[in-house]
Amino acid sequence: METQNKLYLIPSPLGDNDPAEVLPQPVLDRLQTIRTYVVEELRTVRRFLSRAGLKGRIDGLRFAVLNEHTRPEEVEQLAGLFADGDVGLVSEAGLPAVADPGAQLVALCHRRGIPVVPLVGPSSLMLALMASGLNGQSFAFCGYLPAKTEERRDAIRRLEKTSAALCQTQILIETPYRNDALMADLVKYCADGTQICIAADLTLPDALVRTRTAARWRKDPLPIGKKPCVFLLLAA
Repeated sequence: METQNKLYLIPSPLGDNDPAEVLPQPVLDRLQTIRTYVVEELRTVRRFLSRAGLKGRIDGLRFAVLNEHTRPEEVEQLAGLFADGDVGLVSEAGLPAVADPGAQLVALCHRRGIPVVPLVGPSSLMLALMASGLNGQSFAFCGYLPAKTEERRDAIRRLEKTSAALCQTQILIETPYRNDALMADLVKYCADGTQICIAADLTLPDALVRTRTAARWRKDPLPIGKKPCVFLLLAA
């Protein structure tokens, strides 16, 4: 019988909704068996676990933080956590290790021969692509664009050119307080016929998914605000 301890990649809700609304019961059951967690932000995960059925038991759990400030030698030290049992990896929202520092722990486990088990949960990227009406056969996740205006403008034009050449949907994300600035640049620098989709607050009651051409967005803009949002574009 296999007794080696595993790393479980644990999805979390995309917003402040009930975990049972977006996570399968087997994932919630698995949380009952894990005592050690590697997390991106401790307060967020404590609240998530409490709402997921561990209320009153949080203080008995062990937590280690892995975020953008964690040094490589500190990541290596996380291997010691597996001596005491299975470990759960939880990011800020959605799937861990996707556009997330937790990928470093997954890579460590592969180097050390520690089994990695991904669990089912919400992916804002795939949900946005599903709902966009854009090309789901060929797509690329491009992450964050540069914050500086000129560099971002050039990046948008490169992505649009790639999208046109490959008929490929380009998927972007941004820090929420920059949502409207990114949307303004997408609308400004993309050709009239390029389709742009915004998908904000996915899985929440006020979720918004809207796909229009750049020309249409210019005539009828829609403020996004500081909501978690995914941006997609497909050039004509």
